[in-house]
Amino acid sequence: MAYTNSGMVDYTRLSPNRSGQRTHTIDRISPHCVVGHCTAEGLGDWFARSSTQASSNYGIDRNGRVGLYVEEKNRSWCTSSNANDQRAVTIECASDAKEPYTMKSSVYATLVKLCTDICRRNGKSKLLWLGDKDKALAYNPAADEMVLTVHRWFADKSCPGEWLYSRLGDLASRVTAALGGTTEQPTQPVEPEQPKTQIYRVSKTTVLGLQREKGC
Repeated sequence: MAYTNSGMVDYTRLSPNRSGQRTHTIDRISPHCVVGHCTAEGLGDWFARSSTQASSNYGIDRNGRVGLYVEEKNRSWCTSSNANDQRAVTIECASDAKEPYTMKSSVYATLVKLCTDICRRNGKSKLLWLGDKDKALAYNPAADEMVLTVHRWFADKSCPGEWLYSRLGDLASRVTAALGGTTEQPTQPVEPEQPKTQIYRVSKTTVLGLQREKGC
């Protein structure tokens, strides 16, 4: 397969923190939070240091600009998993420095466009968020499918933070719609979920009544 890089790139500084050409075709995207509202240049400076021992294929800075740090043909050092990095395009996104690591609307908008571009250039018509580590890592994507994975599945980290994690279903839907694909759930068999505990909703009025009964 011939690998290409995104035409959305505004700034390039290739990092020494990378492995050689991938040993697996691209069928995953792993978005991350930078933990700071960085610039494309600042993130490039950080990844350019061999002492950092980390990198990503792309970065989206606080203004929505895209940086290229490891070409798509090569494996970045990003998710604490060789197996995942070999098949994933990794993207660092500027964010707040603390949970939930909120990202600016311009960053999220660029993430949607960049993921769409990555899928399109790699022959994919849909992006999937399976929402479960075991299901996602066991899933064998069809030729036209890309799967979202996250850093927290491979290391004791919050990354990509609750703000983005809670929006990954939305990200997948937006990208798939832009590609002209369908947002139906994959038909590949997966293990059935365990029965869920019944949740009972109690109104505020009921709670107040119980408090009065108990003399609270």
